[in-house]
Amino acid sequence: MKENTILIVEDEPTIAETIKMYLLKEGFNVEITGNGNDAIKIFDAVRHVLVLLDLNLPGEDGIKVCRNFRSRSSVPIIMVTARDEEEDKLIGLETGADDYITKPFSIRELVARVKVLLRRAWSPQMKQDRLMVDDIVIERKSMRIWEKGNEIKLTPTEFKLLEVLMENAGQVLTRDQIIEAIYGYSYEGYDRTLDSHVKNIRSKLEENPQKPRYILTVKGVGYQFKRLGL
Repeated sequence: MKENTILIVEDEPTIAETIKMYLLKEGFNVEITGNGNDAIKIFDAVRHVLVLLDLNLPGEDGIKVCRNFRSRSSVPIIMVTARDEEEDKLIGLETGADDYITKPFSIRELVARVKVLLRRAWSPQMKQDRLMVDDIVIERKSMRIWEKGNEIKLTPTEFKLLEVLMENAGQVLTRDQIIEAIYGYSYEGYDRTLDSHVKNIRSKLEENPQKPRYILTVKGVGYQFKRLGL
């Protein structure tokens, strides 16, 4: 199996085959399954570079499958959903998805998002590999993070968000600045998505997520990574 394999977990064959056709044109190898239980088995057998995961599936639903994948892998996950309810999107992100797209969607937009996530995961690091701010250390190449010596598991998007904030420690970054740094583009409705990612990072990093020490909210502006003691 090729190393650039994308797993499509989608129970609508027409949609799955259309996405596959476009991804094949981009040089990716593609596997398809329409069942949540089968997706877990396939994921165990083959290393995938990215997962496109439908929310509504027979067998294990998309949320449970996402939680299963995220518990043991940092593979980029894009949640594909027919539900346009904001709460459903946020649940997917809080479960560990890196991005979401709502049906009906543009295949070209989906492929663009796939490329953005993979470019971030594969991009060579010209910066110094290790970044340390107070009690937190990140290693860019391995995408590993430690807080007071304890390793913290983040999704690729959470890692990039934390990296951006740490690189600008002490500065207040606007939401637009953060979104542009993470994705290279912005789209409507991403504000709540950003909030969800910050909430997830705090739950893993902060001793008391309700009273964060590291990532502070600057109301009406954005976020700041605070240097301790300042």
